[in-house]
Amino acid sequence: MFGNFDLHIVRFGLRPTLVYTVEGPDGGPVRVLSSGGVYQSATYLDERRMEPVFEYYRAFGRVLGGVAAEAPRVLVVGGGGFAVPKHVRELRPDARIDVVEIDGRVIDAARRWFFADDAGAHVTCGDGFDFVRGAALRGEKYDFIALDAFAGAEPVASLSGPEAASAYAALLAPGGALAANVVTVGGDATFLRDFQSTLEAEFGRVGLVCCPDDAWAADDNYLLVARR
Repeated sequence: MFGNFDLHIVRFGLRPTLVYTVEGPDGGPVRVLSSGGVYQSATYLDERRMEPVFEYYRAFGRVLGGVAAEAPRVLVVGGGGFAVPKHVRELRPDARIDVVEIDGRVIDAARRWFFADDAGAHVTCGDGFDFVRGAALRGEKYDFIALDAFAGAEPVASLSGPEAASAYAALLAPGGALAANVVTVGGDATFLRDFQSTLEAEFGRVGLVCCPDDAWAADDNYLLVARR
């Protein structure tokens, strides 16, 4: 179904990161960011470039839709191809968006090939855990926190531990929401269950949203959703 072309190498190594264009389910071109053989992000190339390609992006948007704050302050951890920040901007033009991405080469690729600048976000190149811990210590508040940080298909462990969960709870403003993307690789839900338990220790009840996307991936994405 998919044939790639327009290939660009972002970085090479054990988990090469590539940018190329594929044919989407509707027959139109979709540019993807692939790491370790897994799609990390995607964008349409026409007037739909701000629209989400993957279902879990749309799920992030639905969670944001439940946040009532005017001019919400939004934190996206894991910039990738900036699909989530762009969708936030599309839904809430008044949002103030901070993005944290650990790899400067990925930021450069997002700006060059994924229309990242259209998100109008403030971008920090740095470690996501260090950022959230520092922001919590400074007393920063966010109305919506989106966690979408992966190395290939593997989630970033430091962002799912008790110290990170405590920082999220401190960062989240009253009425705010946190949503974390988790992939169940091969159907293994161990990490998903553990992360949910860790968040429940700080937030109480944590919701679970399944985001199947058979046209794009064999493994299912889930959003863990915690609210203040």
